[in-house]
Amino acid sequence: MTMRLQTRAAILALAVFGCAAFAAVAHAQNYIVLYKANSVPSTAATSIQKAGGTLVYGYSKIGVAVASSTSPSFRANMLKNTAVLNASGTGGFATQLNDDSFSGADASPFTDLPNLPATDSDPLSGLQWDMAQIHTPEAHAITGGSPSVLVGDIDTGIDFTHPDLAPNIDVADSVNCVSGAAVQGTPVGSAAQDDNGHGTHTAGTIAAASNGIGIVGVAPNVHIAAIKAGDAAGFFFPEAVVCAFMWAGTHHVDVTNNSYFADPWLFNCKNDPTQRAIWTAERRAIQFAEGQGVTVVSADGNQFEDIAHPTQDLTSPDNSTPQQRTVHNDCAIVPVDVPGVIGVSADGNASQDPSGFLKSFYSSFGVGVTNVVAPGGDSIFGRTAAAPNGRVLSTWPASLPCSRKVIDPSGAVYCYLQGTSMAAPHVTGVAALIVSEYGRMAPSRVTAILDSTADSQPCPSSLPTGYDAFLGVDDLKVQVCEGTPDANSWYGHGQVNALRAVTP
Repeated sequence: MTMRLQTRAAILALAVFGCAAFAAVAHAQNYIVLYKANSVPSTAATSIQKAGGTLVYGYSKIGVAVASSTSPSFRANMLKNTAVLNASGTGGFATQLNDDSFSGADASPFTDLPNLPATDSDPLSGLQWDMAQIHTPEAHAITGGSPSVLVGDIDTGIDFTHPDLAPNIDVADSVNCVSGAAVQGTPVGSAAQDDNGHGTHTAGTIAAASNGIGIVGVAPNVHIAAIKAGDAAGFFFPEAVVCAFMWAGTHHVDVTNNSYFADPWLFNCKNDPTQRAIWTAERRAIQFAEGQGVTVVSADGNQFEDIAHPTQDLTSPDNSTPQQRTVHNDCAIVPVDVPGVIGVSADGNASQDPSGFLKSFYSSFGVGVTNVVAPGGDSIFGRTAAAPNGRVLSTWPASLPCSRKVIDPSGAVYCYLQGTSMAAPHVTGVAALIVSEYGRMAPSRVTAILDSTADSQPCPSSLPTGYDAFLGVDDLKVQVCEGTPDANSWYGHGQVNALRAVTP
């Protein structure tokens, strides 16, 4: 998903999320081994060893194993095993973050969840145009969320020392999945410390505490677990994504935020023998989590294009020479194209626009993919008095660089970024408020509430000068909005509305 456009240098200077890069493939690499059955045989370690590898971890509930091997014939050897459906090396299968900073059954509602209001008067609350736009301050008069609700932020970790996040971090349920196996470290949870910054930013939008420091998140009373699937360079490998969703599905996580893509190929074609094992393993893990009651929210990405109607892929793989490929609807993006996942596009600030909000210039979109839109910022068409630089402010590790840094009177650090990475956490936070207010329920019910309470927005009748210059990164087409005011390709069912979502 690396950006490739005639104006690539200018776009990279704007630095929106969704730009992917590949790690160099080392001689030793991990493999996803996909079994025909939704279980891992007891002989897996032995058969993997005979094929020239070592078992890293087995996910028996979905029939996926992570193996490591230095043998160039490992995949071929594994495919001789009649129990194995497919196997794929993952050394080049990752996405790199590049933001501004260079089915379970319905459960009866819980009526005893602690569910207190929250205030929005922290020192930097006045800079949060994004929260005002989706009516979180009004929603907080009803509920700030319940500490019994757990959000899993599948990202690069969280800064455990940040004073605006520390009160809400669930250390015991935090984990590092980068290797493909769950590692908590000593003390427990320490392995999930953020060394990139991206995860701390998304976590703040979701659950920064209402505590007199910095900002206030969408759901400032809920607990949040760091599920680290991205490394310091911002690479997300398939085995880490599988591990992350299996952790969420087995650790009572209510909602997960996913502000990344899980494969370097912009579109993962199910008929491609190399990509099929990766796609199937990730889909199994996500659907396992959904089946355990986990609501999954995902960013649409920043490719400027209609991801519901792909035609070609010009930018991947990025670990070697990109291959121009014709792609169709049998090619999917993970996680947003997995059934049941809530897709989120981004918009900028609309405080001075009487016609409503506008999809951010970089945001991808698509009918049937985009459920709702949320503030992700727009540094070109979304600059207003309330949003002078057009971006979203959130928490940031003090030790990491940020070109647009804000320091709270307490000394806590915050950073302005833009991207669909910033939009998705707003929806994740509202989903957490929904669960807090109404009780635990099937993910499909959470989705229905989000969709039905969003503020509908029609396709624009006209666009600002220069907007149509931002062509799709791969399809090289002008961005076109299709559909009705209540359901269209740019805004889905509309902009998420926290107040309406928690108002019976």
